[in-house]
Amino acid sequence: MGVNGAINQVRYSSTGGMYVTASKDGAIRLWDGVTASCVRSIDGAHGAAEATSANFTKDQRYILSSAKDSSVKLWEVGTGRLVKQYLGATHTQLRCQAVFNDTEEFVLSIDESLNEIVAWDSLTTEIVARWPSNHIGAPRWLEYSPVEAAFVSCGIDRSIRHWT
Repeated sequence: MGVNGAINQVRYSSTGGMYVTASKDGAIRLWDGVTASCVRSIDGAHGAAEATSANFTKDQRYILSSAKDSSVKLWEVGTGRLVKQYLGATHTQLRCQAVFNDTEEFVLSIDESLNEIVAWDSLTTEIVARWPSNHIGAPRWLEYSPVEAAFVSCGIDRSIRHWT
């Protein structure tokens, strides 16, 4: 209810008490995991751009989102306040994702125009690494391992790459 566009991603918090959605209408919405009611909506979280991903930090205090405006943003769950913004990677066409590494020291996302995977320091928001994706065409999705310092990427080339 109250969603004005397709939902691109839904993710539960680590306890299942909440879930978050990223929508084509540009909103990031926080939902109660028991009642399924929307408890906070960050309308226009990325301006008029389509929100493509949203996920919780391990402590459930923040939400990391990305959108087709080429930004990755960190939001405070309790207030909906923008805390940090990670810039420097272009993603305007694909529904790409931003993720934390296993220790939440780094944020990873995709740069479509350069066909790279970009890593930011999660505290300073500075870019600390750029790696060629080795995909034919830009990667479409990233997922970080919950148990080791590794992640996988997948692309329109129908391949999966494992990164350590």
